[in-house]
Amino acid sequence: MFPTFVNAGTIVFGTIVGLLVGTRLTARYKHVVFTAVGAVALLIGISMALEAERTLYMALALVLGGLLGTALGIEDAIYRLGERLKNRFAPDHHGESGADVVHPFAQGFLTASVLFCVGALAIIGAFEAGAQGSYALLLTKSVMDGFLAILLSAAYGVGVGFSALSILVYQGGLTLLSGLLRPLVTPLMLSEISGVGGVMVIMIGLNLLDLRSIKTANFLPGLLIVVVLVLLDPWIGRFVL
Repeated sequence: MFPTFVNAGTIVFGTIVGLLVGTRLTARYKHVVFTAVGAVALLIGISMALEAERTLYMALALVLGGLLGTALGIEDAIYRLGERLKNRFAPDHHGESGADVVHPFAQGFLTASVLFCVGALAIIGAFEAGAQGSYALLLTKSVMDGFLAILLSAAYGVGVGFSALSILVYQGGLTLLSGLLRPLVTPLMLSEISGVGGVMVIMIGLNLLDLRSIKTANFLPGLLIVVVLVLLDPWIGRFVL
């Protein structure tokens, strides 16, 4: 768990730095930050999506996952969680409320959580840390996440720092369960998870660039669906090759 705590710490530290920088940025310069992070997110997402070997699995996972997530209202639930976190830890002292106040906090939490968690690096690094005691990948990821947290928090604010909780739960959970789950983590599994995760990162990039408003969190069930499809691949794979 040590590298996961380090990863969470670098995100919090990066958020603090970003907040200090962000308070000095006017709306004009924050737009520049959004554009830069959005362009980087698109690049990361495209590179991840191209790793997918089963395009049909990716399409099915995203469509079915999006439908399920929309029915469950996952993004709205995350916004409500963001509102509770904001009211508990970062209350507004001017008495403002509503979507205009809540959404930047929740959007920062959501955007950072997806960017920091959906990549194959988080999965491989967690399994190497838990099963082999090798921390190199997660420590490298920690540095990358810290710098990205600076940019995100300069644009979105303190909500980005709370994505450290997502890292502790998701990445920490994978590390603790690495012995049990490692046999399932095949190259095909990693490539398909990266593919689906990459498309979600592209969605985040489109949101940041203000090209499209997409409820990215509603597609999160797609990550579970693609895992099921890969597990069924020995029986259904010959029909999609």
